[in-house]
Amino acid sequence: MPERLVTFQSDSRAFGIDVSAVREIRGWQQTTPLPNSAEHVLGVINLRGSIVPVVDLRRRLGLGPTELSRSSVVIVTDIGDRLIGVLADAVSDIVDIQETDLQAAPAIQGNGDELVKTLAVKGPSVVALLELPAILNS
Repeated sequence: MPERLVTFQSDSRAFGIDVSAVREIRGWQQTTPLPNSAEHVLGVINLRGSIVPVVDLRRRLGLGPTELSRSSVVIVTDIGDRLIGVLADAVSDIVDIQETDLQAAPAIQGNGDELVKTLAVKGPSVVALLELPAILNS
């Protein structure tokens, strides 16, 4: 059974999220910082009455802060009963993948290993599939 992914770029790396977990994709908007939050949590936004924390994926992966540009987006995702915004450099595409395209990510004991457990491989392209529940964990 094919799976649909929203693919996006962060620090020239390709990532994907199951399209069913994506609530919406928004242009960057300023966040309201929260005291004592993790460094990768930029703050919160008000999304039609719902408070949504926004995570800088590059910081979460230990790659430094995202440089905001006109193509920067916040991908609002559903994680169970929670909404989480993921700041990315740009959205790429929506792609269909087959189960045969999926491979386990190698365990390299690096920063962010828990965020990527599966890779989608299509020809020369490799897309790291995010484990959304791990995004907010420090």
